[in-house]
Amino acid sequence: MQDARIENVLTRLSKSKFRSKFHLKQQDKDYVKEKGIDKIREHAYDFINKRLAPANIPNDGKQTPMRGHPVFIAQHATATCCRGCLYKWHKIQPGVELSQEQKDYIVNVIMTWIQNEMKK
Repeated sequence: MQDARIENVLTRLSKSKFRSKFHLKQQDKDYVKEKGIDKIREHAYDFINKRLAPANIPNDGKQTPMRGHPVFIAQHATATCCRGCLYKWHKIQPGVELSQEQKDYIVNVIMTWIQNEMKK
C-alpha cells in the first residue's frame, strides 16, 4: 500500500515544473555511494526529526537548504521540505508533531526518490 502511495506522489511531483527540476548532481551521487544508502537514510531521519517533525517550526518554509546534501535536494524534489509543502502534496497536517509512521513515510519518499536518481 505504501509503495503505491509513494509511486503515486512521485508521479504527481514529476509533473510539477518546480519539483521536477531537482536532480542529484554527480558529486551528490558520489556522496551517496561513499556513505552508503543506510547512512543516507540515517541522515534523512536526523534531518526530518530536527527540521520537520516538531509541531511548531520557527523558520518553517526556510529550514531546508537547496544544496549541501542529497537529502536536502530530495526534500525539495519530493515536497518534504517544510510543513506547508507536506500539507499541500502529502496531506500531512501542520501544527502537530509528526508521528513515527509519518516520519517513516517521509523518509521512504525521500529514499525512493534518491534511489531512482541513482539509477539515472
